[in-house]
Amino acid sequence: MTSTRIRRRAGLAAAVVALPLALAACGSTGSTTVSSAPAGSTPTSAVDTMSPAAGSADPAADVFGAGCSAVPKNGAGSFTGMATDPVATAASHNPVLSTLVTAVVKAGLVDSLNTADGITVFAPINDAFAKLPKATLDKALGDPKGLLTTVLTYHVVAGRLTPEQLPGMHKTLQGASIDVTGSGTDLTVNGSAHVVCGNVPTANATVYLIDGVLLPKA
Repeated sequence: MTSTRIRRRAGLAAAVVALPLALAACGSTGSTTVSSAPAGSTPTSAVDTMSPAAGSADPAADVFGAGCSAVPKNGAGSFTGMATDPVATAASHNPVLSTLVTAVVKAGLVDSLNTADGITVFAPINDAFAKLPKATLDKALGDPKGLLTTVLTYHVVAGRLTPEQLPGMHKTLQGASIDVTGSGTDLTVNGSAHVVCGNVPTANATVYLIDGVLLPKA
């Protein structure tokens, strides 16, 4: 193995170790766990009592997008239910995000995401993962602390961004930037992933459901 490849792998290993710590550093303490589950199923969770998300009295008042119709109308997976849970736990109750939750669990990022204090998450729906070549998805799932962590943290931005703040370049927790174009309720990430349900509040994050998986450049 060349010295360049050794340095590259060492750098990735250091980044993988640092990313969950960086996420946790910007949050408060807490212990919410989401159990592992196969793709296509919704994991169960044990949730500490959390304060409801700040904002409108009706969490669904400001959400937008045709994809919002797939979100449950009642229960923990509804907009009202998700607003009271930290983001990874909220996602685990939403059946359209079950593949994403499986990946987050596999990468060991549940607690880091749940304890982060104010983030924006671009959450690929199940259909987004289905668009990926099977070899690409299998490769990521087979490298949870490396490639999978890199891809997942590329979907997270510091701060709770409103739809008005979304257009433009945003540095992700992975380190690279994403580019959001459009305006109003017509928003696209990196030129290909469309926001299908936006401005979804959780206790510690604002979530934008997207129809594509964002892949950082190699």
